[in-house]
Amino acid sequence: MSAARKTVKVTQIGSPIGRRKDQRATLIGLGLNKMNRTRELEDTPSVRGMIDKVHHLVRVEGEDQA
Repeated sequence: MSAARKTVKVTQIGSPIGRRKDQRATLIGLGLNKMNRTRELEDTPSVRGMIDKVHHLVRVEGEDQA
């Protein structure tokens, strides 16, 4: 195993107001619950799935091979 883990930077750019409850819950699961809040998360398949679910509400940076 390598010591350096891949991370991905996720910033919330859209409001969950008027969205389905599961999308709001996904944002909270990613650690995002306010506009322009940024989190650096480990690049795992589960995190990628969460990002895909709310891709219209977030901006992703630092993705080499998505």
